[in-house]
Amino acid sequence: MQQRAVRLKLENVSKSFLDRDGKGHVQAVDHISLDIYSGEFLTLLGPSGCGKTTTLRLIAGFEHPTTGRILLDGEDITGQPPNKRDMALVFQNYALFPHMTVYHNVAYGLETRQMPRPQIQAKVAEVLKLIGLEGLDKRRPNQLSGGQQQRVALARSLVMEPRILLFDEPLSNLDAKLRVQMRSEIHRLQRRLGITSIYVTHDQLEAMALSDRIVVMNQGAIEQVGTPEEIYRFPTSRFVADFIGRANFIDRVPYQLVDDDRAEISLLGRKLVVPVRFPLRAGQHVTAMLRPEALVLREDASLMQVTIDEAMYLGSEVEYVVTFDQQRLVIVQQDPRISRIFKEGQTVGLDFLAEAVHLLPDQTVV
Repeated sequence: MQQRAVRLKLENVSKSFLDRDGKGHVQAVDHISLDIYSGEFLTLLGPSGCGKTTTLRLIAGFEHPTTGRILLDGEDITGQPPNKRDMALVFQNYALFPHMTVYHNVAYGLETRQMPRPQIQAKVAEVLKLIGLEGLDKRRPNQLSGGQQQRVALARSLVMEPRILLFDEPLSNLDAKLRVQMRSEIHRLQRRLGITSIYVTHDQLEAMALSDRIVVMNQGAIEQVGTPEEIYRFPTSRFVADFIGRANFIDRVPYQLVDDDRAEISLLGRKLVVPVRFPLRAGQHVTAMLRPEALVLREDASLMQVTIDEAMYLGSEVEYVVTFDQQRLVIVQQDPRISRIFKEGQTVGLDFLAEAVHLLPDQTVV
């Protein structure tokens, strides 16, 4: 397999700020190391205050790390100002010049480089066509919709042909429908142009739809790095499992090792042999995770019987809540062909696939 070129490298990067009293320090980024590959779309994902935006600002040069180094194509850029880093940032609030036309907003960066006017005109025309803004070059920002303004902000960054394109929650000001539309547009453009892109968001669906890899952050540290499938199907911690999508957790599940990679567990009335992806010691318990869509309800008397506590029809799916042995379980049935919706109080059979069970270290307090 051909090794991918590292475009950006973070080495033991940390950032601390004085607290509000000015007497102590808050660790915003906690000694993280990360390789970002050429041409990939990488997302920094996590809740508010996890350090993702500070990390982006460190990469862009708006903040200086307390410790560590940042390297771009092998060159140490830790001390370089933002305008020397060959990066472009798409802001959350668009940051367009209100008195300038679309053309001049997009052309501004090229003009500061003193590029010849015919070349600027050609580049701006090319990027406006690429981004779907042809014929709007003479309009001002207040004459555009929110989605069009975001396209201008993206065009202004793309026209600079940066080595790295940075996104700071660029879709958070758009309504739900426009978010999906712009998400698709960003995905299409990034794949077509192959620009190394680093995207910050707290929206899990956005991260899953756009990313080659996701970096899940928590309290300034990296919890897990992986593809969307790896992050969703095989989270390495309860935090990641709970933050990405929804999950049912069954705590303090006893087990018996079958070999180094498998364990036998008793779960929801069944004996199962399931994969183990972390070191296990004798006498421990584990937490079993099942995604809501991995559980299935059927009118089948041979299955373990449960009673429907809640049933919610949501159009494309039906969400149920059942209780088994004091364990509350959320179940999502997404098959559009389902014509039968179970009612609250109805008793039905519960089934699931053994391969859908994912084990995590048990973190419950005894």
